[in-house]
Amino acid sequence: MKPAAGDASQPASPAPSALALAPLVLFLMLFFGAGLYFTARGEAMGFYQLRAPVAILPALALGAWLAYRRGIRPVETLLAGMGHSNVMLMCLVFLLAGAFATVSRSVGAVDAVVALGLGALPASLILPGLFLVASFVALSIGTSMGTIAAVVPIALGVSDAAGLDAALVMGAVVGGAMFGDNLSIISDTTIAATRTQGCRMRDKFRENFRIALPAALGTLALLAVMGDSAPVSAPGAASSWLVLPYLLVLGLALAGLDVVLVLALGIVAAGVAGWAVGSGYDAVTFAGDIYTGFESMVEILLLSLLIGGLAALTRAAGGLEWLAGVIVRFARGHRGRRAGEVSIAALAAGSDVLTANNTVAILVGGDLARDIAQRHGISPRRSASLLDIFSCVMQGVLPYGAQILLAGSLAGLSPLAIAGHVYYCWLLAAVAIGFIMWPRRSRAASVPAH
Repeated sequence: MKPAAGDASQPASPAPSALALAPLVLFLMLFFGAGLYFTARGEAMGFYQLRAPVAILPALALGAWLAYRRGIRPVETLLAGMGHSNVMLMCLVFLLAGAFATVSRSVGAVDAVVALGLGALPASLILPGLFLVASFVALSIGTSMGTIAAVVPIALGVSDAAGLDAALVMGAVVGGAMFGDNLSIISDTTIAATRTQGCRMRDKFRENFRIALPAALGTLALLAVMGDSAPVSAPGAASSWLVLPYLLVLGLALAGLDVVLVLALGIVAAGVAGWAVGSGYDAVTFAGDIYTGFESMVEILLLSLLIGGLAALTRAAGGLEWLAGVIVRFARGHRGRRAGEVSIAALAAGSDVLTANNTVAILVGGDLARDIAQRHGISPRRSASLLDIFSCVMQGVLPYGAQILLAGSLAGLSPLAIAGHVYYCWLLAAVAIGFIMWPRRSRAASVPAH
């Protein structure tokens, strides 16, 4: 199993502790509580009155104190979590995505995309089209983060010109990104789920597809209805050459290049296009736009670092061990396929809530899920599918998850506003629960592992 942040300096299996979850609960109470309070008072931006990076500070203090009481070095654990490679990669993606969005918008690339493509689309197809584009990109490149970084700037231009609700548009893009990421055979979550459960990727894909397809079709129908009343008005003519940075980013992403390299090349391409086509766009303006893009990501970058530290403190103090113990007791106390599948789903969802990273959640709970599957007669492909689905469901609606934070920062929206519009993830959860509850014959757990 891949070690989680902070594991190097802490015991591999900390003693279970429900109290270790208190810091996360405190953060959520402060952040959501303040947002609801100020919204009820009539503040238009209620959830921006207490910023998340500030709301998490008391939770970090509580987490450090609990860790200290258990003989854990809180500062070392906090820093290890903040400096974990996954967290650092997210922060770098955030910065580059902000720079690419700012530069491309400044040179007129967004207007060019909208002018070329928007006028030919009926209003009812704009939202489903964005969902399908995000789905295809994520399925091809295997990363929801890279998809959101590439597609959101285009989607923002379309939403502005079409008069669509930006939160609804962001929900469509995030939903499509999660759909493709969940099914892609090169996704981190797919690889983690199949390896921990011992099944073939094609078997897990087939199992996933049976559940994901109805949710995707339902999402497309819902988005088509919601976009029907949007008044489409394409902007004035813009040079078609300014579309090239977006085509380059999408093409390189589909070719499998690393998301960091893709975004870096996209920034350069947008700057060159602005210099060649735009009027008066020079190196000084280009550098200023890059830094402006960096500045737009300060809040999400800070929150990602602090969330990484809080997750490390929670794991080191035994929060995940306690959650796993609760699920094991439930699974042992209830027989049958349904109880086992509910346990695996709860394990995946709960681990993702605590770690805010679906890949890490699968790695953390993979061994336990495999044991539950064997005890309850669940096939490896079924357990792998449940792990991937429910971790992606939670990741797609977590207001403090990287995907919604990135989309919210790029669009200037509250994460909660977007979370409520990621209809694909909500429908996927409903369909998956329906599959679990539907009476059927159990599949043998002895399906050969590969």
